Amino acid sequence: MSLWEIIRRLYPYVLPYRRMVVSTLLLTLVGSLAAQVNPFVLRYTVDTVQSLLNRNLGLAQGATMLMWVSVLLLGKEITNTFIQFGQRFYGEKIRISVASTLSQDAIHKILSYQLGFYSDSGNQTGKLQTRVDRGVESLMKLVQNFFIDILPLFANAAVALVVMFMANLYVGLVAVAVLPVYFWISYRQADKLNGTRRALRGLREAKSQGLVNLIDSAVVIKSFVREDYEEQKQAQVQQNLQEAQLATRKTNFLYDGLKTFVEQVGVVLIIILTAYLVLDRQISIGAIMFHILLFNNVSAPIRQLHRIYDEMNEALTYSEGFFDILDADDAVEKTGPLQPDQVRGTFDICHVDFTYPSGTQALHDVCLTIKEGTTTALVGLSGAGKSTIIHLLCKFYEPDSGQMLLDGQPLADYDTHALRQRIGLVLQKNHIFKGTIEENIRYGVMDATFEQIEAAARQAYLHDQILELPRGYQSDAQQLSGGQQQRIAIARLFLKNPPIIFLDEPTASLDAIATEQIKNSLDAIKQGRTVVIISHSLAQIVDSDCIYVMKQGRMVESGTHEQLYDLRGTYREIFDASARSLNIEKLARVMVDDEDEVGDTAA
Repeated sequence: MSLWEIIRRLYPYVLPYRRMVVSTLLLTLVGSLAAQVNPFVLRYTVDTVQSLLNRNLGLAQGATMLMWVSVLLLGKEITNTFIQFGQRFYGEKIRISVASTLSQDAIHKILSYQLGFYSDSGNQTGKLQTRVDRGVESLMKLVQNFFIDILPLFANAAVALVVMFMANLYVGLVAVAVLPVYFWISYRQADKLNGTRRALRGLREAKSQGLVNLIDSAVVIKSFVREDYEEQKQAQVQQNLQEAQLATRKTNFLYDGLKTFVEQVGVVLIIILTAYLVLDRQISIGAIMFHILLFNNVSAPIRQLHRIYDEMNEALTYSEGFFDILDADDAVEKTGPLQPDQVRGTFDICHVDFTYPSGTQALHDVCLTIKEGTTTALVGLSGAGKSTIIHLLCKFYEPDSGQMLLDGQPLADYDTHALRQRIGLVLQKNHIFKGTIEENIRYGVMDATFEQIEAAARQAYLHDQILELPRGYQSDAQQLSGGQQQRIAIARLFLKNPPIIFLDEPTASLDAIATEQIKNSLDAIKQGRTVVIISHSLAQIVDSDCIYVMKQGRMVESGTHEQLYDLRGTYREIFDASARSLNIEKLARVMVDDEDEVGDTAA
């Protein structure tokens, strides 16, 4: 993005603070005029002192002049202190306010996007965080530099340049001649760094994402003793980042040196020209200092650009990634006008195909019907597309083709948020937020009473375990075991009490006793509701009203447990494999032997 494009994008964010902007500009103008006082006072002082010396007059005759000069300069500095305070305060207030709005806008946008946005390789957690944080930071540096640093400096330069031309045309032309050369060098510097900075941004994002992956994968890394391997991977990323940073600094130092040389050439030319004019008796001796100070006011922005040039180019680079997040309109979740007030829960899926953003096609011509008030099971090996169907029913994704209906109406026509209010979703691994157990259960219904939260915990067989904790319901939910965290997710479901329930391996991380307890609770809540369940547990699916069997993204069989078992197809293979994995034959013999022992004892 160019600087003008960034300013254009920032304009709507700065517009609400236009009064502060105007105040800052007015203070800048006053400060620019005040900055020209020193050259005039210095010229007057030098010329007056020279005149007194030429007439053999001393301190007594010059005391009054020195007093007035001191009062004038002191008054100017006091005034300038207030001007700078107001200027910096308003500029900082604009910066902080705009930064807050930009960050909140980014959060609003990210929350509005489909799940496909997050699954894109360029939008991983660490990369998104880097793009948002560095984007806002660099843009705010640009705002700060513009309103607090650059604007006052260039205002001073413009006023000083006008004064120089008014005082002497030739001196003004020398000052103007230096500036194009300087800015041409700056342009070349920006052009040379353009690709390097974009690569640097990618490396920083990769480093941030790598750190997130290390933390998330700590158990796996340690279990396979791969600390050295992962350290070497990160060391290579760090090495690439270091080389890119050094290349950027090398280019900056080279061009900054050239710009400093050009600036000093301008100072030398001013000194030579003014000295010549003094010797030619066209100007006074005080005019030498007068023009040098004015040129200093002209060249001050040039010296400051050495400091802020990197920040401005960083804004040009990171603003692309930041505004890409804000501009991902094609990723915004679509919604419809239809309100599911009296939703019954009959889903019809007809000839649906779906491909993930990664390019993997998960569903091929899938057709199925989920009847209201019944329990439907989705069965298949891992990767068969079962969870994908639930994601489509929740409108997390949109199908590539085909038709999806709810109660006879296209699913896309329903208001997305209103529909999800009527759906309860329990996954194999549910996210637990930072906070207390009470806060995490309350996530199901934000205005629930504590009694309702407690009742939901009882239904999830979690209440007694919570009471054993030192802080009870105020304990940190993220410190619980995996099984306890899963019960929190199930408690949310009971609290929400929706008419449609989707269960994706809801008891996968629970022990046998807890699984039986939760199954009993889920069986109770299933009554009169539309339920779709995915589970590798035979007990969870055998009593379903209808079972759909999937294989490699296709629907291959459907029917009740008895019907599918008699078909001796894919379902029979999965069922027999599950039975063998549970060693049911041995368990059955043990149970028979136990019954025989009980019978013998009774006899």
